[in-house]
Amino acid sequence: MDAITSARMAAIDANCEYLGIKKLQLMENAGAAVANAVKKRAASGKVVIIAGRGNNGGDAFVAARHLIGYDTTVILLGRKEEIKTPEALHNWNELEKTSISLVQVTDAAMLDSHIIKKASVIIDGIFGTGIRGNLKEPESKAIDLINGSDAFVIAMDVPSGFDPDGGKFEKSVKADLTLTFHKMKTGMTKKGADKYTGDVQIIDIGVPGEAEFFVGPGDVQPFLTRPASIHKGDAGRVLVIGGGAYTGAPALAALAALRAGADIVTIAAPKSVSDIIASFSPNLIVRSLSSNRLVLEDVPLILELIKKHDVVVMGMGLGTEGATLEAIKIIVPMCEKAVIDADALIPEVLNAGHKDVIVTPHAGEMKRLSGADVPEDEKQKLAFVRDFAKDNKITVLLKGKMDIISDGMEFRANRTGNAGMTVGGTGDVLAGLTGALFAKHDAFSAACASAFINGTAGDLAFEEFGYGLLATDVIDRIPRVMKQ
Repeated sequence: MDAITSARMAAIDANCEYLGIKKLQLMENAGAAVANAVKKRAASGKVVIIAGRGNNGGDAFVAARHLIGYDTTVILLGRKEEIKTPEALHNWNELEKTSISLVQVTDAAMLDSHIIKKASVIIDGIFGTGIRGNLKEPESKAIDLINGSDAFVIAMDVPSGFDPDGGKFEKSVKADLTLTFHKMKTGMTKKGADKYTGDVQIIDIGVPGEAEFFVGPGDVQPFLTRPASIHKGDAGRVLVIGGGAYTGAPALAALAALRAGADIVTIAAPKSVSDIIASFSPNLIVRSLSSNRLVLEDVPLILELIKKHDVVVMGMGLGTEGATLEAIKIIVPMCEKAVIDADALIPEVLNAGHKDVIVTPHAGEMKRLSGADVPEDEKQKLAFVRDFAKDNKITVLLKGKMDIISDGMEFRANRTGNAGMTVGGTGDVLAGLTGALFAKHDAFSAACASAFINGTAGDLAFEEFGYGLLATDVIDRIPRVMKQ
């Protein structure tokens, strides 16, 4: 069954906002759908809605407003002033203009069990998919009272207390019916989950397919938080192997990785260009290799550097001399994680033997890797990239007017970016950015987020410079995109 995690659902919600679909609109759709479910079950009766202070509570407030003709009581677990989101507060304020009975509970002792026992239907809107940690009061007691009632219990999205991702939890509402929004949540597919969910119905709340298919700000969110206890290097160590034929490419990749949040970025470059690369910025750490190009004799030093870094970004400006290509063939299988770009995109890198490789080709490089032309038709292109990723057990980020990303199981697309980004160096920026995100996250998520960030940073640069934008302009705008 097609199920998603709570983190993926949060990303989809954020992508909806980016597409212009407001949270208030989705909340209205969710609450109205729950009210309709109540109406289908009972033409009248006592309905008690127990709501939390987050958006799940906001959904419940909407449901109450749509239950005209029912004897409805809304119990808010907390004070109005503690409601956490503007959308939920808006809908509480709407309720205050109605004749619906509203109760604010600030202490478990204030919970009136008599109101709950009289209910023929209870709507559980305490927690949504964002519950974390142990339950507190009055929420814990409210769950006990719900479970001790004889009412028909409807849970909104997930039963409160239940882990939507299938992990352990302290206690949960035991619903007769769960109305889950948009898609089934992963935890609901686990054995024994029906003890808490009861029957499950998936409710369409108006999430468009574009919010899932196209990457957006929601895909960037997992990369924006760090624990307070973090130390130098914990946010990612990136090794860039590049240069020789060209000098700027590895520097652009390294600077992009730094702007994307990597703590330490080291460039391993041939001695003929290492000093020049180091001169570009004092932020660059450069290790000089033995020759004018990457050669087999450099492999022992490269191996030592690989052991000290989380991810390798390789290929930018290396050139295509025979000795360099032989070195690439040996180095890639030594990497735990690797982003392969530009001159390193040769068929032999596909035999690395593990999935933690991201390749970032344009159409011409993709033909070099696969031996086949990339289809022009968009549906055929999606299938082509997905099948290639699956067959080779890698993640592909195919660059183009619309980027295609696939790990062989899922596929997504990115439509940020512009024609001004045909300027040299923007692909190097993307590779470095991808490496920084990949250092501490999975390949598919990193590839999706980096495509969006790179394209959006390019769009910001285009607003200012038009077709005169430079790759360094894209780098400078990476932090702005990630902060937003």
